[in-house]
Amino acid sequence: MAQWTSAVGAQQLARLLASQQAAEPGAGGSGTRRVPAYRALADGVRLLVLEGRVPVAARLPAERELAAALAVSRTTVAAAYEALRADGFLSSRRGAGSWTALPAGNPLPSGGLEPLPPESAGTMIDLGWAALPAPEPWVTHAFRGALADLPPYVHTHGDYPAGLPALRQALADHYTARGVPTMPEQIMITTGAMGAVAAIRGLLAPRGERIAVEHPSYANVLQLLREAGARLVPVAMGEGPAGWDLPAWRRVLRDAAPRMAYVIADYHNPTGVLEDDEQRRELVSAARAAGTVLVADETMSGLHLDPPPGGRAPRPVAAFDPGGSTVVTVGSASKSIWAGLRIGWVRAAPETIRSLVAARAWADLGSPVLEQLAVARLLTGNGGDGADGEAATGWDRAVAVRCERARENRDSLVEALRRHLPDWEFTVPRGGLTLWVRTGGLSGSRIAEAGERLGVRVPSGPRFGVDGAFEGYVRLPFTVCGPVADEAAARLAAAARLVAAGRSAGADAPRSFVA
Repeated sequence: MAQWTSAVGAQQLARLLASQQAAEPGAGGSGTRRVPAYRALADGVRLLVLEGRVPVAARLPAERELAAALAVSRTTVAAAYEALRADGFLSSRRGAGSWTALPAGNPLPSGGLEPLPPESAGTMIDLGWAALPAPEPWVTHAFRGALADLPPYVHTHGDYPAGLPALRQALADHYTARGVPTMPEQIMITTGAMGAVAAIRGLLAPRGERIAVEHPSYANVLQLLREAGARLVPVAMGEGPAGWDLPAWRRVLRDAAPRMAYVIADYHNPTGVLEDDEQRRELVSAARAAGTVLVADETMSGLHLDPPPGGRAPRPVAAFDPGGSTVVTVGSASKSIWAGLRIGWVRAAPETIRSLVAARAWADLGSPVLEQLAVARLLTGNGGDGADGEAATGWDRAVAVRCERARENRDSLVEALRRHLPDWEFTVPRGGLTLWVRTGGLSGSRIAEAGERLGVRVPSGPRFGVDGAFEGYVRLPFTVCGPVADEAAARLAAAARLVAAGRSAGADAPRSFVA
């Protein structure tokens, strides 16, 4: 698949190398073996590529330019480039320059993890899914109410390509209450958020079009875009809680001119970053200036595990697009409520919604009526528990239950990781469902492989990157707690020891574990 080629300037690469958190092994100190300067430089560039901070196929600066920016000799840079070429991390062509690459056989991103077979129950701790059980009793109450609301609909054709009017109105009211005035004509109901992204991609970015994406980003959406023939343009996330690298976004939007950009501003998956109002305002402004449609995925919106900074949640990305022509919003009940409730939606300008609805004739035609009625019940009522006088909706209560459980799981997982794997690094997110973990310099893919044999299943970092980046990471969801979280961390520590020793887990079998 063709990919847009970016360029990394000499000063930019120098800053990235300087920001690497740890010194190279043996870089100094009494009694240590000093690494040659060219090797330290090559290892620094290699780490930036593996972490995804420099994209694969990015043009590197000329040797003379980088030598000046780093205040080293050109010979040092030439030797570092040669070492990178020998290791498979650089491709060069005389007269054309050098581009970052990955060695042959490097694990490339693939589709989602397959569901575990029934025989794994009781032995495998599955951290492959960022999903929790339904927050009860609110989901059951909502479906009971939906069954009561169903009779008038069964006397119709049941085909609502734009979605049930009642749910479109409820979602319009929901956005209006969040400070984004919305009409029902600006809402289309979809089969989950993935259905929404697929529909938007089909309308805005036909095969071969450039789509800018955060790097890392949500694995399933990246795979959807790849299989649709998109030319992905990765934009590295900032370090730690910094969020979007806005100068990088401006460069990509200006130079690559992508037709569409996909971002997660609310508790980013996988990093957990929450973008503030100013970041949102600036990215919308940059997208508008470039003529790029910004697709904002809000599936994690509302999953506040700690109070947001300043005590107030940031405004929706669409709030910074008063004209309504730049931002298209994707939402879903699957993360906030329950993954089994496969109802998503698109919020956009009325003309965009009309085009999406028209194109649905050769897609899935519409979403299930009963599930739409259940989501409408959650948004507009109390979930059917009989306490009609209370102000909180079933949606509010269900999200509160979800947040309480995820918070307990997060804290338990973080404690277990710090105890069993103190050299692994991560920033504890204030919300969402995922922890993005740097694996102490070990291969995340090898840890995932060894871990599955030892009875813990995790997705490795390359699933969340473009062309196999983020080899030194794994993603851990907030889905287990207490003794299960502790056992998961212990099994990951055992997997890490095997990888560090250059061994596989072989025939080691998982111990039986019952939550």
